[in-house]
Amino acid sequence: MGSLVSENAVIVFGSRGCCMSHVVKRLLLGLGVNPAVYEVDEKDDARVVEELELIGNGKDRGMVQFPAVFIGGSLFGGLDRLMATHISGELVPILKQAGALWL
Repeated sequence: MGSLVSENAVIVFGSRGCCMSHVVKRLLLGLGVNPAVYEVDEKDDARVVEELELIGNGKDRGMVQFPAVFIGGSLFGGLDRLMATHISGELVPILKQAGALWL
């Protein structure tokens, strides 16, 4: 999981078939970002959440839930944080800084 996070400017981890993951992906696509998407089977949810928490060296313990958005190699948050940041106008500069947008 760590290499997936570090190799992609934006990656979305979500449960397979989750509508919230779909919303996150559509929002990012609408902004011109082509995020990597990693769909997790329900039986693997706990294991993947644990691995994602370890990526943050334990700082993200209890903070990861699906959909989980990583921007620039760090946990950004879920749909609520993504939407709030987008509405405030702060999301595009963050995406540009991470190398996910060039314009």
